[in-house]
Amino acid sequence: MKIQTPLTKEKIKNLKAGQTIYLSGTIYTGRDSAHKRLKELYDQGLDLPIDLEDQVIYYVGPTPSKPGEVFGSGGPTTSGRMDAYAPLFISLGMRAMIGKGYRNEEVKKAIQEHTGVYLGAIGGAGAIISSCVKSATVVAFEDLGPEAIRCLEIEDMPLVVLFDSDGNDQYEFGKNDYLNNKGK
Repeated sequence: MKIQTPLTKEKIKNLKAGQTIYLSGTIYTGRDSAHKRLKELYDQGLDLPIDLEDQVIYYVGPTPSKPGEVFGSGGPTTSGRMDAYAPLFISLGMRAMIGKGYRNEEVKKAIQEHTGVYLGAIGGAGAIISSCVKSATVVAFEDLGPEAIRCLEIEDMPLVVLFDSDGNDQYEFGKNDYLNNKGK
């Protein structure tokens, strides 16, 4: 299934755990340090440098770009590092996160309550994922280097729905499938 950003609640409701999608459009990058700074700005009552409404954040810190490339190798980082911040950003309108690994119960609850989705990118496939990036521009926290917030234009980035807005968790499905078929 091909899908275009921004990801509205209506689009999110159609995504189901286990489904493969190809995402195109505008997304943002951000990791631990950028999330911490966004939270500090929020706590101080200041405007955030990006509007989170219906947006997607890709948890990635790309390597430097080689000559002629717009984006270095950019595989997903472990999403649990952002669990302390994700419920707040979801409540502010962020619709989707792209990363890898499990999420805690607070993040899952926020996804269901505010109609979000958690998408998985394949770890170790950073060069392939980077080929989907058509442009990249630093929009905040440039001093953080690879952890700066970037605005990306992407085309057909392959992703798997890991946790949907109905509370279905692909990590649980996968584990149960393995255990049920083990030894057959």
